Amino acid sequence: MKIAVYPGTFDPITNGHADLVSRAARLFDRVVVGVAKDTGKVPVCGIEERVELASVALAGVDNVEVVPFEGLLVEFCRRHGAGIVIRGLRAVSDFEFE
Repeated sequence: MKIAVYPGTFDPITNGHADLVSRAARLFDRVVVGVAKDTGKVPVCGIEERVELASVALAGVDNVEVVPFEGLLVEFCRRHGAGIVIRGLRAVSDFEFE
């Protein structure tokens, strides 16, 4: 089974995020959207609200699970059995950062 993780703050989730998840859901058996609890950013919305907004936005995609996470991404991936991390790129600088 191919499981992918899409981590982010999703503060709030956007159409771009939802599009990326929908595309990933066609490629993988399961996509786990990990809503980051503490990233050093000051969020506009709390973690519960961000998880709820993402869950509602992605409700039509069957093989997607939205969950909060904190700590190391590698540990989150191991917990969910994921071997793939999905990243969105807004600009070339995002690619260089990764």
